[in-house]
Amino acid sequence: MTETRKRKLIETALPLEAISRESAREKSIRHGHPSTLHLWWARRPLAAVRAVLWSSLVDDPSAHPDRFPTTEDQKLERKRLFGILERLAAWEGGNDPEALAEARAEIKASCGDELPNVLDPFAGGGVGPLAAQQLGLPAYGGDLNPVAVLISKGMVEIPPRFAGGAPVNPRSRAESGLKTWRGAQGLAEDIRYYGEWMRERARERIGHLYPKVDGKTVIAWLWARTVPSPDPSWKGHVPLLKSGILRKPKKDKPVVWVEPIVNRDAQTVSYKIREGGTPRPGTIGRGGGVCIATGAPITFKYIREQGQRGLMREECIGVVVEGVNGREYLRPTELPDSPEPSWKPTGKMSGKAAVNVPLYGMNEWGDLFTARQLSALNIFSDLLREVQKQILEDCNSIGWEDDGARLRDGGSNVTAYTDALITYLAFAVDRCADRWNSLSRWWDGGEIVEGIFGRQAIAMVWDYAEVNPFSSSSGNWLGQVDWIRKAVTNFPALGLGDVAQRDVVARLKEVHRPIVNTDPPYYDNIQYADISDFYYTWIRRNLSSVWPDECATLATPKREELVANHWRTGSKESAKEHFETGMTKFMEQIACVHHSDYPATIFYAFKQQETKQGETTSTGWETFLQSLVDAGLQVTATWPIRTEM
Repeated sequence: MTETRKRKLIETALPLEAISRESAREKSIRHGHPSTLHLWWARRPLAAVRAVLWSSLVDDPSAHPDRFPTTEDQKLERKRLFGILERLAAWEGGNDPEALAEARAEIKASCGDELPNVLDPFAGGGVGPLAAQQLGLPAYGGDLNPVAVLISKGMVEIPPRFAGGAPVNPRSRAESGLKTWRGAQGLAEDIRYYGEWMRERARERIGHLYPKVDGKTVIAWLWARTVPSPDPSWKGHVPLLKSGILRKPKKDKPVVWVEPIVNRDAQTVSYKIREGGTPRPGTIGRGGGVCIATGAPITFKYIREQGQRGLMREECIGVVVEGVNGREYLRPTELPDSPEPSWKPTGKMSGKAAVNVPLYGMNEWGDLFTARQLSALNIFSDLLREVQKQILEDCNSIGWEDDGARLRDGGSNVTAYTDALITYLAFAVDRCADRWNSLSRWWDGGEIVEGIFGRQAIAMVWDYAEVNPFSSSSGNWLGQVDWIRKAVTNFPALGLGDVAQRDVVARLKEVHRPIVNTDPPYYDNIQYADISDFYYTWIRRNLSSVWPDECATLATPKREELVANHWRTGSKESAKEHFETGMTKFMEQIACVHHSDYPATIFYAFKQQETKQGETTSTGWETFLQSLVDAGLQVTATWPIRTEM
């Protein structure tokens, strides 16, 4: 920092209550939110990032004593700036032309015509570069993880490349009454159209695997895992049901639940759907399970042994269908046999991802899916290649010139546009994989299918939901496409967006005089590389030709990842050393290259706590602050922002 640097608003005051309120509110906003493009873990709310970035660029009134000579003058000016900041922090502010124009004018007044480069070297889910782009600033991002890099490219690199362009699909061009297409509207319309194109062809090939039940379209088949009873007096399998409740009681609807029926003569268990009454308790909990037929205890050790021996099975316990007045719950039904899938992920789960489910015999990523789920995901993956040809034909039919340049090489014509659409449609496959697996839950409160990542890890599920890709309800293919379409429609699609797969030090060296606004990893809270391989296996299959550099490795980079991972390093001490050393190098590089006219702004989630000798500490927070000091940086302000609900 130089002594002549103008003090920025963030170093003096912030409307914390308003920023915290909007940050928490944003967590409940789904449609059109950038997080719906593709799952990434622990994103900071866009409201908080946008507000923090703006206030780190705009001068505090005390920096201009000639204009605001008295304390009262400065307070009045801060109040005006707070008004702009509060409008900007609101979810609506990100797409409000007037609010954004006002915010950009203040940035220009403080920064001049030469706007600084904003860099988030831990881009993750892309919120940092997106916030910069919304404010009209050159937006740079970096991440070591290829999944994060491609998500960020989908948010800030691709939309500006095709901003203002009309859709190429024949239906939208014939039916639309729009004279002009703003931002990424045309791109979003093509995502919808070609997603529908893929659905119809997939239905032709595998629609028979998802038949109607009682003439009604199925939303999901519900399954319970079973194991042989440990009681020798019972020869059959018994279910491991965490809960038989399918719908919690509502104001106008009774509880719906599954009742296991034990046939002692045949030594079988069947299932009936009940409405009202008192649901039976589940047969497995944190302490283990119980044989529903004999009452014999079922230990986790026994369940794991059965899983590892390949003796764990599944039984259908019910079906959810689309009814006239909402969801209906029907008896279990048989499903057609699925052919053996042509391909499945073969990489082994490791680190944090391997803590739980491998204990039950699921060792590779492909083990998390049923044969029918893999067949469906394979069909939609194969259709990416077919739809690519269709997109090219439609582009050629309207006379769009093509120079053959790929999207990865900076192209902006037919070939590059096709690459862009395939990238987004491949994200839809990822979103489907998140729900079309045997660890997806049926949520009895919302009556929807929840994906595999209910938390930042992969955990065993005893009763799961198998989605029908061709329904119009929870988890279906077109629903996943539409989440992506809405997100793309909301992206600013303007200015410079540049995201690269780099480690943090290398990325800091590449960007000229950057302003760093970032959200670094939180010590050992989230093991991004371990769990993101779930998506990378599908991304590598589907996008290797579009993004060969990002898909060059067999798995996401692990050794260089800047987290404390004792599974990888061998001990907690070595994990701590790895994190501290890497974080210090990151901070030292900031001190070397950061733009001297502005403060760096760094988020840190103050959440992890440890109790030692009667004192409550936070290892990650202490390590983070120590890295700042060791690098020679100075803390000018810390602000507590509540970013969660």
